[in-house]
Amino acid sequence: MPEVTVSDGAKIHYKTEGREAGPPLVFSNSLGTSLAMWDGQAAEAVGHGFRVIRYDTRGHGKSDAPKGPYTLARLSDDLIDLLDALEIEATAFCGISMGGMTGMHAAKKHPRRFSRLALCNTAAHMAPRELWEQRIEAVSKRGMAAVADGVVERWFTSDFRSRQPQPVKRIREMLLSTNPDGYAGCCAAIRDMDERDFLGTIEASALVVVGAHDPATTPEKGKYIAEHIPGARLETLDCAHLSNVERPEDFNRIVLGFLTNGAP
Repeated sequence: MPEVTVSDGAKIHYKTEGREAGPPLVFSNSLGTSLAMWDGQAAEAVGHGFRVIRYDTRGHGKSDAPKGPYTLARLSDDLIDLLDALEIEATAFCGISMGGMTGMHAAKKHPRRFSRLALCNTAAHMAPRELWEQRIEAVSKRGMAAVADGVVERWFTSDFRSRQPQPVKRIREMLLSTNPDGYAGCCAAIRDMDERDFLGTIEASALVVVGAHDPATTPEKGKYIAEHIPGARLETLDCAHLSNVERPEDFNRIVLGFLTNGAP
C-alpha cells in the first residue's frame, strides 16, 4: 500500500495513476469520504495527460487517524509533505469541501507549489462552532451512524437520491467506514478554520465550483471565495454538495478543462 510518513509521524495513503512524466494533478477528498470519491474523475484526468495523485486525508480511508483535534494547517502540511515525498515541485489541485479548504490554506502558505486550483463546494469559514461541536460529540459517543443519514441528505438532492441509489449507497458506505476519531479530528479543523482574510494572497489561477442546491457550503460561500481570490472564476452546477458525484460529466468538463488549459 503506497503511503508516506509525514512530519508528525502519521502515515498518509495515496494512489498514483497515469504517465510518470505527465503534469501532476492532486485530488483531495471531502470530510467523511476517501480517495475513492474521485473514481469518476481519475481515468478521465489520466486521459487528459495528467499524472493523477489521490490521497486519503488523515483520519480517512487508509491513512492514519491519530486522536485529534486536527488543524487546517496540519492537513495542509500533510499535502505538502506528500508533494515533497513524491518530488513534485508544483501541481494542479482539485479539492471538494474539506479538500478545497486544505488547498486554499496550502496555496496561501506555499504559492509556488500550485499552478491551478479547482476549489469545489467549499468555504473559507464554516460557522457556527456549535454545529461542529455537536457533530464531534455525536460521532465520538455513537459512531458514524449517528450522523450518516443527515449528512447524505445534505450531500445530494432528493431527486438524485431517488434516481441514482447506487452511487448514493456507495458514498454512504464510505462515510460509515470513516474512523470516528479521524472524522472528529477533521471536524475540529473545519470548526476552527477562517481563511477569509487570506484569500487575496492566493496567487494560483482558481476555479470555484458551487452547487446551486448545496446546503452545506452554500453558493454564497463559494461566491465569496471567487470574489476574493484575484482573477478567480465561478461556475455553478445543478446539484447539492458532492458535485463530482451528482454531476460527473459537467464537473469533468468544467474542472478538467480549467486544469488542463483554462478552458470552460
